[in-house]
Amino acid sequence: MRAQARLIEDLLDISRIVTGKLRLQVKTVDAAAIVDAAIEVALPATTAKRIRLVRDIAVRPALAVGDADRLQQVVWNLLSNAVKFTPAGGTITVRVAREHGITLTVTDTGTGIDPVFLPHIFDPFRQADGSPSREHGGLGLGLAIVRQLVELHGGSVAARSEGLGHGSVFEVRLPS
Repeated sequence: MRAQARLIEDLLDISRIVTGKLRLQVKTVDAAAIVDAAIEVALPATTAKRIRLVRDIAVRPALAVGDADRLQQVVWNLLSNAVKFTPAGGTITVRVAREHGITLTVTDTGTGIDPVFLPHIFDPFRQADGSPSREHGGLGLGLAIVRQLVELHGGSVAARSEGLGHGSVFEVRLPS
């Protein structure tokens, strides 16, 4: 039931973004505190999969201008994606730094991203494995929502991977 609710909320978010009806409650926020809150939500999933979760917060407070709830959604989507694709015993590192504004980085030792798919990673409804028998569920909206929300904040998001079996890095840059 919870997964269904998340899928419906993702569809509604995409609809609000596409139609221009998503409104941000912009104010000065602490990106480090937002990351801390998202990590706390992710801890049960990382513990269950025996994934090591590393918090690397180089600056406190990490002040940025944005909507705290939507920025937490960005971090949560990136973290849940990392958990989904990182095998038991792997590592996820979440980093916050002051570099060209505020930079949030989520790095994992997961399955990695095929270089052919990398340019499409933020496209809505796109998944590297689109087959009906794929291992991981979802509609392919989480990363599309990340990109849209980050861009609404005047920021940018990028993904890197050395390919399958080499993990991935997602980097969000926000103005401060």
